[in-house]
Amino acid sequence: MPYRVNADLPPAVRNHLPPHAQDIYRAAFNHAWEAHIADPRQEEAAHRIAWAAVKRSYVKVGDVWEPLGG
Repeated sequence: MPYRVNADLPPAVRNHLPPHAQDIYRAAFNHAWEAHIADPRQEEAAHRIAWAAVKRSYVKVGDVWEPLGG
């Protein structure tokens, strides 16, 4: 199901990503959810796509997600 606000995100996302990365994740998930409406693995695909979107702007350094180039 699409996420209305960042507070609705799963704990694994909400508790580990900075707010901007959560915004990216939520937007990508919601878009992928709609794009994969007929896919029986819709939710799995949306999560994979959302994480890929985050990884285009953030990198995990140790236990912390840092913006790329920053």
